[in-house]
Amino acid sequence: MKPSSNCNVTAWWEDQQLMRRFACDFIAAELAHLRPGSMPAASRHWTADTDIGLDLGADSLELLSLATAFSEALHLHQSGVADDLLERRRVDDWVYIAQQGLRRFSDAITFRTSGSSGPAKPCTHRSDALWQESRQLAQLVGARQRILCAVPSHHIYGFLFSVLLPRALGPHPVPVIDLRGGAPGLLAHELRAGDLIVAHPDFWRAALRLAPAIGPDVIGLTSTAPCPDELANAWASTGLAALLQVYGSSETAGVGWRQRAGQPFQCFPYWQRDSLDNTMLVRSLDDGTQQRCSAPDHLDWIDGNSFLPVGRIDEAVQVGGVNVFPLSIAACLKRHPDVLDAAVRLMRSDEGSRLKAFIVPRADVTAEQLRVRLDGWIQNKLTSAQRPKSFSFGPQLPRDANGKLSDWIILSLSEARTSFGE
Repeated sequence: MKPSSNCNVTAWWEDQQLMRRFACDFIAAELAHLRPGSMPAASRHWTADTDIGLDLGADSLELLSLATAFSEALHLHQSGVADDLLERRRVDDWVYIAQQGLRRFSDAITFRTSGSSGPAKPCTHRSDALWQESRQLAQLVGARQRILCAVPSHHIYGFLFSVLLPRALGPHPVPVIDLRGGAPGLLAHELRAGDLIVAHPDFWRAALRLAPAIGPDVIGLTSTAPCPDELANAWASTGLAALLQVYGSSETAGVGWRQRAGQPFQCFPYWQRDSLDNTMLVRSLDDGTQQRCSAPDHLDWIDGNSFLPVGRIDEAVQVGGVNVFPLSIAACLKRHPDVLDAAVRLMRSDEGSRLKAFIVPRADVTAEQLRVRLDGWIQNKLTSAQRPKSFSFGPQLPRDANGKLSDWIILSLSEARTSFGE
């Protein structure tokens, strides 16, 4: 199948450096998924000659998994070049193969959810639909001189904002600067008029602590997780021209946006509520076809085109821009032989931005012993974003008067001993 005209306009894969960035981001994320107890690979240091097997240590099974996932993402199996990935293992070999494949078929790209609850879910999007969104985003942000991005390019959010948006902003792609290689403090001395900062709430929160003074005509974009109103308001006081919040998911891509905290989200022009079912969304594509999909959250509709999210349907929360599922993580902790029961939830804003866990140990195990034993358990079974950073212990899970699980205060280990009656 030949690429549609809308897809071919972008031909993003012909940019060698961009295609390499996408490939490196993808391979690094897949290796991190395959090796949950190891440090993530620093893909920014890779070169065109980096060997996925020799330099990155991928064995035959990992190479097979990497090649399958890469083919799935770019639909290389539909262009007949997927088998070449196992025969050529340099980064730029994969870049070349991807370019060859995308020249033959580029009508769709598949992203995946985080996979924090069971297998990662593939989410396939038509390329012309992604391009439709990028053109709309270009209208929102206006003329931009540079894009500073803290999100990987293989993530749907990073792909839209650091791959397609630079091409939608004008006849020549806008330069993209990767913020992931440095601390958020880079914003204090790197910003220029006309910049667009693309990041997630945890990055915005970390950067705010350095109290940067923002010059004129700098715009921010935040997505992947809800941006707390107090965070958005704090950035407004720094001189940032606007902090645009984009609402969506891997399944839907962007659905709506807002510019100020507390405002309803406004649907992009091609999205609307299904008139027969408030839990469904309808998207109108440029060729006149329509797509229906489930909303990722419970939405409180103000009217047919504006809404407020009121809670995730899948009960996911976000840590560092990654969807994690507390119920699934608690189930993992309960599989430890010394754990009778467990609960996991996101820390309160005054406690931090990571996960916390409440553990009910087996009767013959102390809290201190179990905490040590859990260290190795979670290193091998949970990714960095999934790992609780605080553990509380007690003879039973905290519950309210109605028997529902309630929040708990984070205690030090010595306080936990006292609370547990040791």
